[in-house]
Amino acid sequence: MNRPEQPPVDRPLTPAEADLRARQLIDQAYMPTSYRDETTPPAYGPTPPIAQPGRPPMSQKAADASALMLTGSIATLSLGGATSLVLYTLGHVDPVTLAVGAGGPVALILAVGSLLRSAGRAKADAHTEHHHHYKGPVHQDQRTTRTTNRGVWTRTVNRH
Repeated sequence: MNRPEQPPVDRPLTPAEADLRARQLIDQAYMPTSYRDETTPPAYGPTPPIAQPGRPPMSQKAADASALMLTGSIATLSLGGATSLVLYTLGHVDPVTLAVGAGGPVALILAVGSLLRSAGRAKADAHTEHHHHYKGPVHQDQRTTRTTNRGVWTRTVNRH
């Protein structure tokens, strides 16, 4: 395409010159500005894989179990340290005082467990009465779910 030089600045453009200049500007604006290399990269490079810092790659379930074990180990450490400190302190006393000191926390745990069990029974014995007033046909579906957890065993009873 034969393009003339830009017109002098001292005179306005003619309609033909203005159209030609507009086409030049549009052509310049739509010129390609990037290049895409279509060659395929190699399947692997010469550098061997390196172990990255941090946790190794694992599934979400394994990551959750790992976090749970780390948390449990911290709790065990503090409990073990406290027990060791108490037993070291109690080691300097006579055997009767040692037996009373070792039995105190067990008695406290049994008392708290009994209190919680009694509170749970009292809550379960409380009767709740519901009154609902409707206008028109109503279908009521009341379901009860009872779960008993003792140690490792769990029992769930669904009554309809």
